[in-house]
Amino acid sequence: MVSENMEKAINEQLNAEMYSGYLYLSMAAYFEDQDYPGFAQWMRVQAQEELDHAMKFYDYLNTRGARVTLTAIEAPQTEWDSIEAVFKHVLEHEQMVTSLINNLVDIAIEEKDHATNQFLQWYVEEQVEEEESAMEVLGKIKRAGGAANAEQQTFYTC
Repeated sequence: MVSENMEKAINEQLNAEMYSGYLYLSMAAYFEDQDYPGFAQWMRVQAQEELDHAMKFYDYLNTRGARVTLTAIEAPQTEWDSIEAVFKHVLEHEQMVTSLINNLVDIAIEEKDHATNQFLQWYVEEQVEEEESAMEVLGKIKRAGGAANAEQQTFYTC
């Protein structure tokens, strides 16, 4: 069992992960519209990964005898000024998700919920990878020096 407080916090995170998937799918649609299929595919993969993260929370709550509560998903942004702006948004978003995961860990520690703390450690490690990936792509985009070169140089060297 998890406490009511932990159940509520995990449900909020589950819904945040669903939003992340929705955001990245919106970014994929933006890139499709801008005729950048490589970037669109990268975002589609990220969107699916975020939905998988949400389902891990879903399954964990069910395993622990807690109730899953889904809420409305906010409409994501649909337009950006540049490829670089999209990936800056990705990095900022992943940093925000990291802070949310860290808050969940803090609650688990405070409540001495060792099972949930252990479960969350996968997400702690995953967020390090997510931020690193976003920083890597953003760096490649900056070094590519413009939209004309960015997709080819970024996705053929990843």
